[in-house]
Amino acid sequence: MSELVKALPCGALLAWITALFIGHAGGLGGTLAVEQMQVMEQSFYWSWPIFLGGTALAWGIMALQA
Repeated sequence: MSELVKALPCGALLAWITALFIGHAGGLGGTLAVEQMQVMEQSFYWSWPIFLGGTALAWGIMALQA
């Protein structure tokens, strides 16, 4: 369970940085589903598929190290 908690920030960072590059260039990323989200007055690019895949990848790597 602790590996999953440690993997969440890794997945979020990967999703944010990847979506930032794809979205800023004007692309949608196809199946990556990059979209511009707005929270309060801040807008940023985000992708749920990248977040879930990155979190699963980080979790798998950390689980293998244990």
